[in-house]
Amino acid sequence: MTSSSPKPLAATPAVDASTSTAPATAYTWAGRFSEPMSELVKRYTSSVDFDKRMWRQDIRGSLAHARMLAKQSIIAAGDLADIERGMAQIVAEIEAGEFVWSLDLEDVHLNIEKRLTTLVGDAGKRLHTGRSRNDQVATDIRLWLRDAIDEILGLLREFRGNLLDLAEREAETPMPGFTHLQVAQPVTFGHHLLAYVEMSERDAGRFADCRRRLNRLPLGAAALAGTTYPIDREFVAAQLGFDGVCENSLDAVSDRDFAIEFCAAASLLMTHISRFSEELVLWMNPRVGFVRIADRFCTGSSIMPQKKNPDVPELARGKTGRVNGSLISLLTLMKGQPLAYNKDNQEDKEPLFDAADTVRDTLAIFAAMIAGISARPENMRAALQQGFATATDLADYLTKKGLPFRDAHEAVGLAVRRAEELGVDLPQLSLAELQTFSPLISEDVFAVLTVEGSLAARDHIGGTAPAQVRAAIARARARS
Repeated sequence: MTSSSPKPLAATPAVDASTSTAPATAYTWAGRFSEPMSELVKRYTSSVDFDKRMWRQDIRGSLAHARMLAKQSIIAAGDLADIERGMAQIVAEIEAGEFVWSLDLEDVHLNIEKRLTTLVGDAGKRLHTGRSRNDQVATDIRLWLRDAIDEILGLLREFRGNLLDLAEREAETPMPGFTHLQVAQPVTFGHHLLAYVEMSERDAGRFADCRRRLNRLPLGAAALAGTTYPIDREFVAAQLGFDGVCENSLDAVSDRDFAIEFCAAASLLMTHISRFSEELVLWMNPRVGFVRIADRFCTGSSIMPQKKNPDVPELARGKTGRVNGSLISLLTLMKGQPLAYNKDNQEDKEPLFDAADTVRDTLAIFAAMIAGISARPENMRAALQQGFATATDLADYLTKKGLPFRDAHEAVGLAVRRAEELGVDLPQLSLAELQTFSPLISEDVFAVLTVEGSLAARDHIGGTAPAQVRAAIARARARS
């Protein structure tokens, strides 16, 4: 978007935004040029097809700006009344689907401004006094992104709440914990799910931090150097719910670090979702069979009637790359720009909008899908019996009996090799067999080698004991 003068708009022929074409003089800057814009350039530079989604934010910002202009006696009270009346009609037209967006009017700002001028005349032309499209669009984006973050934070709370509900139901359900995708030690399904609760809390913190940093008003920076009019930026900031104003006019109009920060937070959130998705796909496989996902979140095959495919988590895995791409796009967009505003920044919106849309849609469907997940504890327990999951417990047992841990580790390794040769799990070895690996082993070892014993022994904050899992759930609910 090109910069425009902070002075009141020069009188131009009124053009209704409902028309599909406009003469060269419809452009606010047309007086400088001797020929109309090329149709190719018009299509190439227009952003209205995607930035029109910011219309609510654009009107909110314009109304706050108009009220400030009237308060400062820069425009008359009658002009403010006309602007408010005209904007109310524009809102009604857009909401009713009667407002036709014109490519000739380039962007959301000019479409609304031209329609306002058609409706209220000179008052509409005075609205742009003391501002530029540069600070106008920077304000609109911040308002739009603030609204998007608020919605995402709400969806994250719902997602986390449903995870906590499932974790509470499965707080005592044993399952294998894995490293290298090999059976490692027993955990509970509830404990496993709490890992994603922790991730989602950090995700929420990142979005909240991003919101706090972006919540500064750019309006008043004008094109790049401020304005000669006696504006009151703090008044506008308060009207729009900003915590303060951007204190450098060059920075205010030209940086998009808040959009990059948002996409970074979105990429991390989607990475967490992608990891969860990978596990759901694996757990749903009949060879593993740890969970069932409700039919309404799955699809079938056009040729294989038996199939029940986990398309939602698979697609979320794929959409993670899409959000990561938005982050890279914005980083690349900004890396070579000199101060202040450059047309490059028109390209900031599509990746930002797409990342926000993807995160919102993904969180909404995952929150609903989690409520339809049920555990298959019999398969989880069977898997625990296949990977010597309590081997570390046996090593800890020997260490507590006085054997150095490295010696205990070696003794248990030999016991595991023997159990593997016999095709049994460690608890199925006889006491006499176990004692061949260490004379320190006695009858009490079998309580240690059970899954329940292994879980109960890890009775500390962050541990897998069911009592600790329930306490962690209670703490997480208190933080929500």
